[in-house]
Amino acid sequence: MSYKLVIVESPSKAKTIEKYLGKEYRVIASKGHIMDLPKKDLGVNIDDDFKLDLIPIEGKEETIKMIKELSQNATVIYLATDPDREGEAISLHIKDILPKDKKTYRVKFNAITKEEINKAIKNPKELDLLMCDSQKTRRVLDRLVGFKISPILCNKIARGLSAGRVQSVALRIIVEREDEIRKFVPEKSFEINLK
Repeated sequence: MSYKLVIVESPSKAKTIEKYLGKEYRVIASKGHIMDLPKKDLGVNIDDDFKLDLIPIEGKEETIKMIKELSQNATVIYLATDPDREGEAISLHIKDILPKDKKTYRVKFNAITKEEINKAIKNPKELDLLMCDSQKTRRVLDRLVGFKISPILCNKIARGLSAGRVQSVALRIIVEREDEIRKFVPEKSFEINLK
């Protein structure tokens, strides 16, 4: 029996959306990301255009298996993950595990209403690769900063500390500003106005 497959992130959204779309649709949830960088390796090849070594997330094997199995009998697949850069990347990672011959579309909606869902399905789009690149860039920066600095923090300061692309830069700005404040030598100055 064939059907149209819709893949969302949230299991609770999946049930509601399936109810809105009807019997010719199957709606399943990825439960967030299915692929990520390895935990123990850098996973970013700096010498090869920052290529990512994405692997299935531990514990997502059943979800990946279900997506692959249900995609076999699908006449069309709609990637309906969240409408942000993380959702766009999740859709790209899902598309990468799907059979290459399947018609696959990206759909986005900002509200879980029957009207919004049907409007999105009737107006499918292509994946936004610029948003995917944006998510990839954020992930690379997280990894390059955090993966190398976090072990130093754990060893030198306290276990469990981690560094990231935002707090590391923010801390540097604070330290540099504090240095400027300490080096500042106040000088008396006067302003004279003549009329």
